[in-house]
Amino acid sequence: MSNLFEAESATNLTEFTVSELSGSIRRTVEDRFDRIRLRGEISGYRGPHSSGHAYFSIKDERARIDAVIWRGVFSGLKIKPEEGMEVIATGKVTTFPGASKYQMVIEALEPAGAGALMALLEERRRKLATEGLFDDAAKKPLPFMPRVVGVVTSPTGAVIRDILHRITDRFPVHVVVWPVKVQGEGSGDAVAAAIRGFNALGPDDAVRRPDVLIVARGGGSLEDLWSFNDEAVVRAAYESKIPLISAVGHETDWTLIDHAADYRAPTPTGAAERAVPVKADLVADQARLAARLASAASRLMDYRRQTLAGLARGLPSLDQLLALPRRRFDEAGLRITRALELNTINKRRAFERSASGLSSTPQRLMMMIARDRDKLGVLSRRSATAIDSALKAHRAAISGQERVLNSLSYRNVLARGFAVIRDQDNRPVSRAAALAAGAPVEIEFADGRVKAVTGEGGASSGAPTPSKPKKKASGPSKPPTQGSLF
Repeated sequence: MSNLFEAESATNLTEFTVSELSGSIRRTVEDRFDRIRLRGEISGYRGPHSSGHAYFSIKDERARIDAVIWRGVFSGLKIKPEEGMEVIATGKVTTFPGASKYQMVIEALEPAGAGALMALLEERRRKLATEGLFDDAAKKPLPFMPRVVGVVTSPTGAVIRDILHRITDRFPVHVVVWPVKVQGEGSGDAVAAAIRGFNALGPDDAVRRPDVLIVARGGGSLEDLWSFNDEAVVRAAYESKIPLISAVGHETDWTLIDHAADYRAPTPTGAAERAVPVKADLVADQARLAARLASAASRLMDYRRQTLAGLARGLPSLDQLLALPRRRFDEAGLRITRALELNTINKRRAFERSASGLSSTPQRLMMMIARDRDKLGVLSRRSATAIDSALKAHRAAISGQERVLNSLSYRNVLARGFAVIRDQDNRPVSRAAALAAGAPVEIEFADGRVKAVTGEGGASSGAPTPSKPKKKASGPSKPPTQGSLF
């Protein structure tokens, strides 16, 4: 009876599949811990996964819980998770059925314990980033082989010794140290002044201007490294014309100068390694490249030599090259002989045809001459007629112009009883005042000219004194000539 009762009791229990049980547990956990704030230390953080999600743990002194930040949330976080950082995470708890685990899905992350200092640092970082001081486009490339390295750090301590020792081991160059305070009041201004001082060096200064700068300090707490979060230091690093390497604290320590520097080294030793190459490696590379160059040149010569030999074997002999042209030459000679003979026969036939036509040539010439003579007579008669017509037209034109000229001549006026008086220079005189007493003049009439002399007072009296008429000169009169109307 007891066995039967136990069997009936067992059949009254709810039967679940594994998936159903896992889902029920997940719903229970998510409903109970839908929105919580969890304080603890980040552990096992290795950066975001290739998928963009971040997986790590949050622990305290007695327990640990897995956590995840999805890619979309991670990209929007103001504070990124770091190993060992004490944080306050806001999110919900869920389960992972595939491994019977539970984890916290973080939706917001903020530092715990830093308080106002962390808030101030984040606000300053956001402000300087908005101004563009952290833009990658403003970062300058580091020189491959600097001649002078400038170091801004404390003159005492292990940092400067590590840098000098590492540079000496790798590639000994000239190092200029600008000693500054790296902690405490006024240290930020001292570091900024050192960076600007290196940049102010000129080519004629006693201290040579460095080709690269290293700003270094050892590790410490947030308060110890606060000088390198100073706004003056960040601006000096951004404005530096000399490429700048920041090496402040350990690899997990981040300050604002790391964002503004052209390169951030995890440690001061790493900064020295980045500043100068390894001389031994350069010498080995040079020897290796020289050997490769010599081997390549040798292989190239061998290849060219083999190629030339192959081409030489492929070249035909001189007889083979001249065989075809020689045959063409012989065939052309035969064709030329036959062509000359045929051309002679054709020329002879053409000559004979021309000779047979010469017998009728005189008769054709006579007929052509007679035809041209008739054409010449017709053209001669047309030419005579045209010349006569042209002469008549020109004579008529000249006669008309002569009539106009005679109608305008002053001699017609002389024929009506007027006369022209001229002075001794044969110039017409139009006024009595123009003649002096006793001046010789010449009077022109229609039928000739006479000479006269002006009387006394002739030029001053109002009317000229009449002179005695002279006898008409015997002999033929001087033919009239055309002159001025005056």
